[in-house]
Amino acid sequence: MTNLLAHLGALVIRRTRLVLLLSVAVLLGAAVLGAGAFGKLQANNAFEDPAADSTTAQHLLDQHFDGADTVVLLVHARSGTVDGPDIRAVGDAAAHRLSHTPGVSDVVSYWAGHDPALRSTDGRYALVVGTERSTDAVGAKALAALASTNDAATVTVGGDAEVNHDITEQVGKSLLVAEAIAVPIILVLLVIAFGSLVAALLPLAIGAIAIAGTFAELSLLGSVTPVAVYAINLTTALGLSLAIDYALLMVSRYREELSGGADPERAVIRAVTTAGRTIVFSGITVAAALAVLLIFPLYFLRSFAYAGIGVVLISVGAALVTLPALLVALGPRVNAGRLPWARRRMPATAAPFWGRVADLAMRRPALTALPVVILLLFVAAPVLHVSFGTPNDRVLRPDTSSRSVGDVLRADFKADLADGVDVVTDRPLPGSAIQPYAARLSALPGVARVQTSVGVYAGGLRVSSAADPRLASESGQQRLEVIPSVDPRSGAAQQLVRELRSGPGPQGAAIHVGGQTAQLIDSKHAIGSRIPLAALLIVLTTFVVLFLFTGSVLQPLRSLLLNLLTLSSTGGLLVSIFQDGHLSGLLDFTPLPLDTSMLMLLFCIAFGLSMDYEVIVLSRIKELHDQGLDNRTAVVEGLTRSGRIVTTAAALVAVSFLTFGTSTVSFLQLFGIGAGVAVLIDATLVRAVLVPACQRLLGRAAWYAPPVLRRLHDRLGVVGDLADDPSPEGDSAPALSKIG
Repeated sequence: MTNLLAHLGALVIRRTRLVLLLSVAVLLGAAVLGAGAFGKLQANNAFEDPAADSTTAQHLLDQHFDGADTVVLLVHARSGTVDGPDIRAVGDAAAHRLSHTPGVSDVVSYWAGHDPALRSTDGRYALVVGTERSTDAVGAKALAALASTNDAATVTVGGDAEVNHDITEQVGKSLLVAEAIAVPIILVLLVIAFGSLVAALLPLAIGAIAIAGTFAELSLLGSVTPVAVYAINLTTALGLSLAIDYALLMVSRYREELSGGADPERAVIRAVTTAGRTIVFSGITVAAALAVLLIFPLYFLRSFAYAGIGVVLISVGAALVTLPALLVALGPRVNAGRLPWARRRMPATAAPFWGRVADLAMRRPALTALPVVILLLFVAAPVLHVSFGTPNDRVLRPDTSSRSVGDVLRADFKADLADGVDVVTDRPLPGSAIQPYAARLSALPGVARVQTSVGVYAGGLRVSSAADPRLASESGQQRLEVIPSVDPRSGAAQQLVRELRSGPGPQGAAIHVGGQTAQLIDSKHAIGSRIPLAALLIVLTTFVVLFLFTGSVLQPLRSLLLNLLTLSSTGGLLVSIFQDGHLSGLLDFTPLPLDTSMLMLLFCIAFGLSMDYEVIVLSRIKELHDQGLDNRTAVVEGLTRSGRIVTTAAALVAVSFLTFGTSTVSFLQLFGIGAGVAVLIDATLVRAVLVPACQRLLGRAAWYAPPVLRRLHDRLGVVGDLADDPSPEGDSAPALSKIG
């Protein structure tokens, strides 16, 4: 690999102008193609397992019953109750607007039949409810037109349709706010980190190519398979993060070679062969971590795999080809626009502070590592009582339309119609066939009542003979609405769904169970059942990549254990904050069970970035170790030379993620704070303290491999041979220093 990268560097030098022209052409072409991605990416059903029972139920409801997603209009009487004639006029007008909204059907109103379930216990609220197909969502403008207010009453829009709209809208606004905060801070930090204005622009060039190229990839994929619109956010955040990492590595090594007396062209070749190798292995490890998301059936997670793999590979390509060409074109002018305190000769990356920390950890491994491990385990402890959920209206702020409706439904109505459990038969049945079945379901614990096409049941008895014809399809399929008396996210509600699924259907017919609670169970199963495979794949790929990189079987194991410690402490912190509610007042969110999909995404990204920093640090340590330095000196000097890169990159990445904490959507806050904290923990406590302490405890065994694996590594892995760096003219130059 070393010689291959050296030849690549020489080729870039010989064809600098062509490389830069092609890079500009690729950037412009990708930008044009990528602009179409925004119209192809989706948000509906992103968190559903296509093979789940709840998804089958949803398809049956879309096919035979005009959908199951609700549009809820909450009518609030400003004075008195909703039974007055002026409030009735408001309610009738709201029902008329809803029934004439394209995509909405089966509209029911409290004033049409005075169903007590549609009236709040105190009489101040009443409901108008319609349904929509999951594949035919009502537009934002149509939903907004349903709201109204006058002196008598206000009409507020809620239900599944408005929740989906509000979440999508608030996520978009939150990301704009986060970027408005993060970008200026990152730009300032880039100038400080690189010490010059010109060098600070290089990561932006790499990031632009990576982001535009990934948008183009998503545009193509969006034409043939569902891709979640949320993947755009990962593309921008990860693209900029990796561009910063790789530019710091390449530019720092380039400057280091210049300061050592190399001419610009030779400095570029050396930077490509050394920093470039680190970039290649970093890219492989990050891409492998994100590729694991492909095994999950939720296209929300698969979309992040598409975006993540694309942005990593394009970032690596741009860092190995475009960035060296820019360095060749700039030459010593890469240091132009130096800051006042950086006008002295600029070496590469030496950071004596991190060397001193590493030296202390090497001299007193137990004394330095044990407190850090205890601290991280203490922070991780709340993971033991973690609970999981899926997004609903409570991820939004209370003043959001759909959230305000949801709060009223939970507080003032005996049962929340919007959170009902749908039971659908797989074949046509007469109404008489479902009567005993509905009576049995209504007697189950946690059931308030069961609504059917032949009446309403509660407590095992038929309490109303009022038929609801919309619950029987034209082809004869039957739909039963099981209205729970418990919180739909609670363990009791989940047990209710399990009982519904395990029990026999009416007259031997198979039944499918849908609704929010059923989707939660299915989502947890879709992710949880594949976590062992995901963990196995991550362990295997990490072991193989790090073994090929280091030639050691203990370095991959050490890395995996430390990454597990980072992820556990991050998970514990998230449970403490977002589930238990600490800092909920400061961050203004409602404590909820953690979103399973977002948590899985967070851990994969955090693991990938952690491996990125692992490779950066190990690369320098191994290089020095292969040059003949003893273990302690190699570690201390390696941290001295790489510590500044890792901590600077982590600080810049953390800024981009932590600004998500300003979001008005709690699962976005969870993701941003979790990713930012994980990066900071890994780059400081783990890389600076635990890595050198572990290296000291392992001693010479840190680089151990059985003879058979050692021979395999000598054939396939990265070996510390002498690299013949090709000159720009294509001839072999004298061998340079040994490369690890």
